[in-house]
Amino acid sequence: VPAERVTRSLSDLNDLVHLRVIELEVERAGLEGIDLCWIALGSQGRGEQTLATDQDNGIVFDPGPGGDAEAVRARLLPVARRINEGLATCGFPLCSGDVMASNPRWCGSVAEWTAHFSSWLDLPEPVALLNATIFFDLRPVWGRAALVEPLRRLLAARAPGNERFLLLLAQNALGRRPPLGFFRDFAVEARDEARGTIDLKLGGAALFVDAARVFALATGSEGPGTVARLRASCARAGLDRGDVEAWIDAFHHVQLLRLSRQYDLARAGGPVHNRIDPYALNPLERRFLREALRQAREMQARLARAYGGASAM
Repeated sequence: VPAERVTRSLSDLNDLVHLRVIELEVERAGLEGIDLCWIALGSQGRGEQTLATDQDNGIVFDPGPGGDAEAVRARLLPVARRINEGLATCGFPLCSGDVMASNPRWCGSVAEWTAHFSSWLDLPEPVALLNATIFFDLRPVWGRAALVEPLRRLLAARAPGNERFLLLLAQNALGRRPPLGFFRDFAVEARDEARGTIDLKLGGAALFVDAARVFALATGSEGPGTVARLRASCARAGLDRGDVEAWIDAFHHVQLLRLSRQYDLARAGGPVHNRIDPYALNPLERRFLREALRQAREMQARLARAYGGASAM
């Protein structure tokens, strides 16, 4: 089964679990009269979830004309906390970085979210860039989806002309390199706990995700998915269509290998992660993985050329 179909199906199923948990808690709390939208962030926002995933979410609300945002937040936070805890019970671990709707910072009015997004664009410090890689992948899951549209329009209008932000975001995207070796096919980890492995998420899928995000923001493309971003920004960014399709195929291959690895670990009853020993693969699988990572390197090289060659290339 193609990786894109699997990750899309996983994200759809996860959305349904989220919807039911949210509906139960909102009904229980009696939040009539509050205009809100539960948003998914990160991989769920992109529709690219695998079997190993935690929670990244938030709430956007409209306090109404002359409304008190603090008063609305006070009503929403206990409900958000129960939703986050309910999702954890259903198998979605709490976010270790507290990027969840139960965090008062990520339960805000449209105006507050607009201020967050604007500050990250205007002052792209390291924390702001990290937030951009999470929150700019937002997608509405439950509630009034129209509340998210001002944020998407803000990104589409302001990101393309913000060269400093895009340059620094590109440098971040180029900060990790594909684990390809000079003398051997792969540059595996030497650390004890990860010795002999590569990380298919950080050293594979994330390379495509991060580069695609920069291309999309630079061209005003609004869709959050990696493949949609690449195809939407292809012509506007001056990318070769054949190159883009090769990057997409490579991204899908890495994703499928991640899913297969996670599935095997889950069946064995062990912890699910993204590490793999590339030399345990058969020769054909190794060749495909090596070529997929080379495509990631080509994509990064194209991104580096677009931003003056700055960073790790």
